[in-house]
Amino acid sequence: MKVLHVIARMNVGGTARYVGRLVESDPKALLATGFVQGAEAEDDCVLRLPVLRVKHMGRAINPVQDFLAFLSLRKIIRDVKPDIVHSHTFKAGLLSRLVGGSFKRVHTFHGHLFDDASFSWLQKRVITLAEKFLAGRTDALISVGKKVGVELRDAGIGKSRTWVSIPPGVDALPRVERSIARSGLGVKDERVLVGWMARVTSVKNPMLMIEVAKKLPDISFVVAGGGDMLDEVKAAAPSNVSVIGWADASVFWSGVDIALSTSDNEGMPVALIEAQLAGVPVVCTDVGSNGEVIESGSTGFVAKKEVKPLVAALEKLFTSSQLRASFGKSAQIRATVEFGVPAMLDKHRALYEGLLK
Repeated sequence: MKVLHVIARMNVGGTARYVGRLVESDPKALLATGFVQGAEAEDDCVLRLPVLRVKHMGRAINPVQDFLAFLSLRKIIRDVKPDIVHSHTFKAGLLSRLVGGSFKRVHTFHGHLFDDASFSWLQKRVITLAEKFLAGRTDALISVGKKVGVELRDAGIGKSRTWVSIPPGVDALPRVERSIARSGLGVKDERVLVGWMARVTSVKNPMLMIEVAKKLPDISFVVAGGGDMLDEVKAAAPSNVSVIGWADASVFWSGVDIALSTSDNEGMPVALIEAQLAGVPVVCTDVGSNGEVIESGSTGFVAKKEVKPLVAALEKLFTSSQLRASFGKSAQIRATVEFGVPAMLDKHRALYEGLLK
């Protein structure tokens, strides 16, 4: 069984690690991907993978470049002759599912664009119509999170197709001694520290995090990540917010006390699973499948995408070291059980074998 995974670009983040884990686990699997663009950085996991570069492919929509990328990808598929082409994210899913051939087609939704402010209403409408059409050319659809799948089917995407929800499998990161981790984050004392780690771009809504931090001047925040809004976030950050750029995740989650996510759109964010595996309670917006990653009231708080409820949730954890410890312990136990790597790999393997039978 030969599986070719296709993704537009492997930028630093949970989706890249999800795809990388699938490719690494299968000695016959290959990865076809384009290039990161702008302020993005490519995830280090790519260095360990058998990669076929798709010329001209990236996240940005450009009709000429996208057509050239289609031709490049079509040649790769014809040369590789895969049994299954498994695409991830919209651009790769569009191009790979337009390529003709007798191979089986699988597509994974790592989230959706319905709440992504970086896309206009018209762009979202066009993408939705395209996904409805492409679903008819797909043998199996995967959602990373049950809620994401429900919302896609409610939008009329793949309602009559085979769906399966497969949560990400995540390994616990190495622990770093707290004082060393804090020094690496530029923190010299034992104050309670809230950590925000993500791409610094509109869909992650870093400006909502800034507004929350302004309401909590006695709490320190550290922001890790890079992206097209990095300079804007640095300029808007109040004195209690430190913006450090990309940081090692093991150092980051070893040094902070509370994780914060303010995203407009998510699948099942790997960063928040990594935080919980490190024993860090999470406060996040109620979008995508965040509510499946965080058990609100037990491992953290899932709050409305507004300043006031996020502030209230952070204050509860900030003022009680006992609550932080209790939530952190519960988070670590639950994440270990729910997001194991073997289960994720087994579910994909079973899906592939079922399609080929």
